[in-house]
Amino acid sequence: MDSDGTQDARGTHANPVPRPAGPQERSAVPPRPRQPPGVPPAPEQAPAPSSTTADWLNAARPATRPGIWRYGYRPPTDRKEPERLALVTIAGALIPLLVALVVWSFWVRGALPYQHSVLRLFTPNDWWQPASLWPRRFDDQAVKEPGLHALVVYDGAFFLLLTLALSRLGSWPAILRHVIGRKPQPLRALLSALLALAALSLVFPDSFPGVGWDPLPIVAPLDSLAVLIFNSYDLSALFVYTLHGAVMVLVVWPFARVGGWWPYAKERLGARRAAATPATTKAVRRPRAHWPELRDAGQQEAAELLTAEVAADRMNDVDCARVTRAWAAARRDGGQADFRDTVLRQAGAAWTHPSGARDLPGRTARHDLLAGQVRIGRWVAAERVPLPFHDAGAALGPDVLGTSLLAVGPSGSGKSRTLIEPVTEALTLQALTGRCAVVAVSAAGSPLGSDSAFDVIVRIGDPASIHDLDPYAESEDPDEAAAILAEALVGDLDADGGRSAVTALAQLLGPYRAVHNRFPTLPELRELLEGEPDALTALREALAGDEVMRRELDARIRQAGAPGDPARALADRLALLTRPVFAEFFGGGSAHRAFSLRAVAHHPLRVRIDLPERGHEEAARLITRLVLAQFHAVVREGRRDHFVGLVLDDATGTVTPESVRCIQRLRSQNAGVLLALRSVGDVPEALHGPLYGAVGCRMAFSGVTTWDGSRFAQAWGTEWVETTEVAKHTVFADQPMTRAMHALRKLVTGKAVTTDAVTVRQVERERWSASELAHSVPPGHAVLSLTDVKGEHAPPLLVELGS
Repeated sequence: MDSDGTQDARGTHANPVPRPAGPQERSAVPPRPRQPPGVPPAPEQAPAPSSTTADWLNAARPATRPGIWRYGYRPPTDRKEPERLALVTIAGALIPLLVALVVWSFWVRGALPYQHSVLRLFTPNDWWQPASLWPRRFDDQAVKEPGLHALVVYDGAFFLLLTLALSRLGSWPAILRHVIGRKPQPLRALLSALLALAALSLVFPDSFPGVGWDPLPIVAPLDSLAVLIFNSYDLSALFVYTLHGAVMVLVVWPFARVGGWWPYAKERLGARRAAATPATTKAVRRPRAHWPELRDAGQQEAAELLTAEVAADRMNDVDCARVTRAWAAARRDGGQADFRDTVLRQAGAAWTHPSGARDLPGRTARHDLLAGQVRIGRWVAAERVPLPFHDAGAALGPDVLGTSLLAVGPSGSGKSRTLIEPVTEALTLQALTGRCAVVAVSAAGSPLGSDSAFDVIVRIGDPASIHDLDPYAESEDPDEAAAILAEALVGDLDADGGRSAVTALAQLLGPYRAVHNRFPTLPELRELLEGEPDALTALREALAGDEVMRRELDARIRQAGAPGDPARALADRLALLTRPVFAEFFGGGSAHRAFSLRAVAHHPLRVRIDLPERGHEEAARLITRLVLAQFHAVVREGRRDHFVGLVLDDATGTVTPESVRCIQRLRSQNAGVLLALRSVGDVPEALHGPLYGAVGCRMAFSGVTTWDGSRFAQAWGTEWVETTEVAKHTVFADQPMTRAMHALRKLVTGKAVTTDAVTVRQVERERWSASELAHSVPPGHAVLSLTDVKGEHAPPLLVELGS
């Protein structure tokens, strides 16, 4: 409306992984340490000229947009296809030239009407013979024939006007820029110099031996004008040479500008000065494999030892990343001396992970531990894709996972193989460097990674499991423990029921802990929730003397069985976790070692929780919600310098109003969640918008439905796109001759004479429409948008997964 149609809202438009890898997609893997940890190399051993680990360390990792694989990344240049001169441009240069030659030939022969009227108007009449334009001769004057000189000046002025019109109307500047301006130096300067010499030969032919043509009327008109102005033939040699030099400069200047002579001369002069600079003044940039940060800080012995370790391939990428992180912590906390002593004592095995592992048993993805990235695919180049993403690798790391990621795709779309497993492997690998802790929740039949890649494995319902899961996460606060359990048991119900459930649980957990100095097991808690008289009476009698806790328990007893009492729903859900298959778990008194999720907030642990096998789907969802609720509770504790990540291979039924609110706060807590869903329909409809708004990264796999795609389209919004519309209109002639010409043209070509009407406007379009997401994303691809913890965005772009 107010945009005059230029901004109208429209419809939608339709190798093995480097351990490390070299810039040439090298498949070699840094070997594992060849000697026991802590044994330094022999002092006389000289570093090898290069090694796989050294090549990996020295590779470039430029800073770039979020989601781009930085290892060996080279920013692409704007590769435009070579432009071809259009026929219109060539005709626009030749036609004015031919017209100018014809006009000049008429001028030289005096065939133009009223050709000399302007000359007679501005010159005295006594310069010419009567009734003619023949110059008179004055023997008594200094200039014998002033009319002859006036004719020469007049011809030169007309030639200048004709030349200016030719350069203005013709396409000669465009042709020169196309032919010369696109060439690299020094070829560009050489071609322009040759053309400049050719132009000078036309102006000063006498200065070029063997040239026999007449000069262009440029120098002679200036000489004649000087004679008329000074009224003398005796012009000083300095004036004449200055005048001719100015003409030469004016002739050469356009070619020098097209050829870039001045910038090229400054470039060559700068290179010559740099070459003449003594080598001692040049700053020597040491490769990263020589540990320049340690050398600059005066840690020469530690740097030499680590350089020898890297050169001999006794350190892999995990060791290098771990030592680099330890050095950063030492500089921050002032522990350089302790750092030096540890390196000299343990060499590349310093600060090894508590598990003693210095690598994973096997890798399935490409990792860059210095940048903290895992490569999941390749950004597909397209018309509207920003240039830095063209054919660059697509990568994820804690910087983007810290804003949490939601991945939606049907079964068989490759979520686990191309996203969940690489991200889990990356987090477990980075945990060995002390950079992060990871909790991975997966089904029992499809574990995320091998058992040796994790420090703690909790197999719920498997008697062979070594570890058990503490349902209260070692909490000592009854209110916190009640909130965790209520979120796990009834968090998917309405919000009012969830708040009353927290109160009901707290009224039981507080008195029980006051008596037994521990929280009840799940069977005991179930009895209390069901209102077993014996259990409640025994607990009330044990609270003698503690009036506060007895009052809490009395309130629970009064509310038991009342309308709206959440205890019944809590007991029904809790019954799913007190089945015989789970009797030895959740603090059931077995020999399983209880594991608290609170440990990941303090240590770089690698934890995997295997859900029960088929037949316990609802119990698996309760356990997943329990893990998610505990995760949100423990990551709030204190300040830490390592990232904590939670990976949910199947987040069906785990998204609740409280979990959505907690996900929004994870960015400031140095933590993040990866949620994988088969469909957005697995989330309550009222939470669709809040969930998409809470996560910073969104990923739609191939095969999503239009209903799921509509949610992504709404979350990604619209953008303004410039469109060009060409409309052909038939030309209706008014003159008889024109109509005859149009009729003849239509008879010959079979088409009516038309004219093109071009309209350029700004149109608002969806970045990805629901239809495109459902039908235009090829198999093995996904559309991914990213936001890092600093707030930088990567727009939703197509990713070829696994490439």
